Amino acid sequence: MKFLHTMVRVSDLEASLNFYVNQLGLIETKRTDVPAGKFTLIYLATALGEPEIELTHNWDSTENYDNGRSFGHVAFEVDDIYQLCQSLMDAGVVINRPPRCGHMAFVKSPDGISVELLQKDKALAPQEPWLSMENTGSW
Repeated sequence: MKFLHTMVRVSDLEASLNFYVNQLGLIETKRTDVPAGKFTLIYLATALGEPEIELTHNWDSTENYDNGRSFGHVAFEVDDIYQLCQSLMDAGVVINRPPRCGHMAFVKSPDGISVELLQKDKALAPQEPWLSMENTGSW
């Protein structure tokens, strides 16, 4: 058995692609437009051949995609958690759980999907401004 992907519905495709591709650094591996069904599927991964996130965009939907408690989060290993969190914060992304410990942080996608960021290898030494930051929301 091999894990393939996790699917999330997105309401604003451009905002979601900006978050996952430009801010988190994922790459687009495949895109399928289905005019008959009025939806687009976009697959993103950290590298070709790695497990993917499938973004599903229903073209005419005005549905609010709220997330029930049955879905927790997606997680990514990162090279420098402090650098990435600073870059995300500079881009206007709310850091819901700052990386105070140098190991873990949580942010949310434009559609409210919790994204866990985990420091590759061992935790980085705690540093400011992250030590004194409060949680700004739930993850």
